[in-house]
Amino acid sequence: MWKSNKVAGLLNKREKIDKEIKDIQNSCKHPKKTIKSIRERLDSHMTVIRWVCDECLLPIGYPNKKDENNYLKQ
Repeated sequence: MWKSNKVAGLLNKREKIDKEIKDIQNSCKHPKKTIKSIRERLDSHMTVIRWVCDECLLPIGYPNKKDENNYLKQ
């Protein structure tokens, strides 16, 4: 029984953290961005190349082919 209470508490904390992150990302103006390779989903090992805000870490777009090739050459 204590495990289910602990899991419920952790899920509640995660929900609060996810909401705080979402609020920060929604209010961010995304002043600077960098191309990064990020996981497509939390439950996946696949990565994608995306523009990511340097301030709030929100993926904000896909680079064009030229930018993607330059990133891959690094």
